[in-house]
Parts: sequence; C-alpha cells; structure tokens
Amino acid sequence: MTLAVEAVDVARRFGSVQALAGVSLAVEKGEFFGLLGPNGAGKTTLISVLAGLVRATSGQVLVHGHEVRKEYALARRQLGVVPQELVFDPFFTVRETLEIQSGYFGLRRNGEWIDELLQRLALTSKANANMRALSGGMKRRVMVAQALVHRPPVIVLDEPTAGVDVELRQTLWQFIRALNAAGHTIVLTTHYLEEAQQLCSRIAMMKDGRIVALGSTAGLLAEFSERVLRVKLESGILPPVLAARAVPDSAGGFRIPIADVAHVEEALRELRVAGAAVASLEVAEPELEEVFVKIMRREERVL
Repeated sequence: MTLAVEAVDVARRFGSVQALAGVSLAVEKGEFFGLLGPNGAGKTTLISVLAGLVRATSGQVLVHGHEVRKEYALARRQLGVVPQELVFDPFFTVRETLEIQSGYFGLRRNGEWIDELLQRLALTSKANANMRALSGGMKRRVMVAQALVHRPPVIVLDEPTAGVDVELRQTLWQFIRALNAAGHTIVLTTHYLEEAQQLCSRIAMMKDGRIVALGSTAGLLAEFSERVLRVKLESGILPPVLAARAVPDSAGGFRIPIADVAHVEEALRELRVAGAAVASLEVAEPELEEVFVKIMRREERVL
C-alpha cells in the first residue's frame, strides 16, 4: 500500500552542521502524526525536504508515492504546508491571495472551496481586507487557508498555533480534526505537547537530526509516563511507605506513582495515620511532557 509520507535514510548537511542524520519514517494515509523535538532538532529541515524547498544530501522522501526530487510537481500537489513564518504578499486582499494560490496549482474555478475555507476559518468578514491590515492571528488563518486551497491529501502544520489566541486554536483544531476524519493525513510539529497528546495517534521525537523515539501515543505514554498522585502538605511529613516512592515537584509538593483508585485510598489512609495535613490532592494521568523530558534526557546520557 502506498504511504502518505515516506522518508528513507534522509540526511542533510549545511556546511559543518548535520541537520538531518539518516531519518527514516513512514506515515500511513489518514494518520494524525506528530513530529516533536527541541529547537534545532531538525523538524523544519525535514519538512523543507518534504516540500521540496531543501534538497537532501542523501536519501529520499516520497509523498503518496511520488519522489519529491524526481516528481516534484506531482509530489507538491499532494502536499499542503503551513509554515512557522508569516509569509505573505502585502499588496493583495485575503481572497486575492487565495485565488493566486489556486492559480499556482492550475485551479481556475475554485471560488466555492475558497468561500468554504474563509467560512471555516472565520475569515469571511476579512475576505476583502488587505493582508497587511490583518492581525497576526488572522494572517495565520490565511496561511492555513493557502495550504488547503488545492485540497491536498497530506497537510503539514509546522507550529501552527505558536503565539495565537485561544479562539483561533479552537477554530483551527476543529477544522483540522474534520479534515482528518474525512481522510486527510495530518503531520504536526508543535511545542504544545498537550495538543500533540490529544490529537496525534502516533508520534516521532527528534533530537540532533535523528529520530530517537517512534511509536503510538498510547504506547509512549505507557512506557515512559505513569499515573501519579500529586500531594502538597500543609503540615507534617510523608509517611515512609509513601516517601520511598515520592518525587518532589516544582510546586513544593510530591508526585507519588499509583496504579489505580485503590492506591489513592491507601495513600490517604497512610497520611491520616501519620497525622499529616493535606493542602491539595490531585490524580494526574500520564503526560506526554513527562515522556518528552525523559527521552531527551536519555539521549543526553547516551551522548
């Protein structure tokens, strides 16, 4: 079966800097796939190679079976990319910008889809506004509409919600979820790990140009994170049976691993017997942020 995106041993060097060091991954059609990593990990370089904006030093990338160097036009037509940067022409209105983008893909009568994009991204009232007159959040919405104007089966979102308001974030994810449900493949990079945890079915984590973890979101959470009881004491100390497995947190409390509700009851009983007064208590589910930190620290130890 043809994959939505396939990278095979992709390397890219910029002078003495090895931006990508043999990246291989496969994204199935219809997946919501997360690509995570710290700044400088190589995520944007990989996306640039995928979009044909940067040539790989070695290896190859395919989009719906089309190799991006040998079949650039065919590969690019399958792909819509929302970049990190707000890149726009200040001399055109929002509608003109989308009509021009349609023309790049040879789409002459695309008005109905443009109207739908404007409506779904809450841009209808700004359709005839000049691009330079828009706020940063509105410009970001236009970038999304531009990427979708040719109805690509694969959509790449590179930090799409960086610095945007809550309303745009909710509007965007509602629309993107609907596109994914309709069969579009989504590849997302983000520093908002709670977004990745909620949206992505599978995740790859990058560091120093390499993939250092790859698996289902549920699998990564099960392997590297755990359910914990967050306890902050008003007075007293943790009883030894809890202190033995507790980890101090930045808020002055403790994180105690638990398996189920029965362990919460046991912990409360131990606290009462010890005479400790509880200021706050919370059961926290496994978090992708914890997974990310553990994997990045593991890679630092390996190096």
